[in-house]
Parts: sequence; C-alpha cells; structure tokens
Amino acid sequence: MTAESEEVIHLTLYTTTGCHLCEALEAWLGRLASEPVRLERVEVADDAALMATYATRLPVLKDAAGTELDGGHEPECLAAWLADRGWLDTAAWQEVAQPSDDDGPRGHGAVMRQGRRYLGGGP
Repeated sequence: MTAESEEVIHLTLYTTTGCHLCEALEAWLGRLASEPVRLERVEVADDAALMATYATRLPVLKDAAGTELDGGHEPECLAAWLADRGWLDTAAWQEVAQPSDDDGPRGHGAVMRQGRRYLGGGP
C-alpha cells in the first residue's frame, strides 16, 4: 500500500500552549485511532472569538463534518467518539479497557474494565 492510498483521518484540535489535557488527548488519539491522523492544531489564545468559545472547554477535537468532542482526554469518551465514526482500533481499545489477568496482582490502585474504573482490583 502506498502512502497516497492510505486512509488518513483529518481532525482539528483546539488547544493552547502548555495544555496537559491536550497532550493527553493527542497521546490517546495516537494509540486508539485505526488510521493515521492528520491533526491541525488551532491555538485559541491568538483569537478573542476562539477564546470565548473554547477557553473553558479545552481540549476540543473536531472532525471534518464539524462535530466536536469535549473531554477527549478521557479514553472512554475518545474511544466512543472514534467508534461512532468507524475510526476506533478495537484491539487497542480492548487492550486498554480490559487488561489481561496476566498483569499481576491488583490489590491496590484502579483497574479499567469495560470502560469503568474500579478501585482496589474491581469486582
């Protein structure tokens, strides 16, 4: 397959310098998207109208159709949004959401199962 024939997902990320939630969203996007992503980053601090619209909602991800995702830094939200568009790498999501039982003891900490977080190893 050549680079020209490879499917690419085009998205816009409304962000600002130093946004750790934006960085988390980008990391999850790279892990969970089924196709390569071309991400256009829009700095909201450079525009008063963008600041008014997005400053309290960052990060915001928008697809080519204009549909926005708030809270995409949360893996469950991003996975559902990608799945709705047919862009979710289901194997990668299952690996994240349902870790194998071979990962060792889970006496403390949080465990993700089927998109829910359980403390202390879960049910």
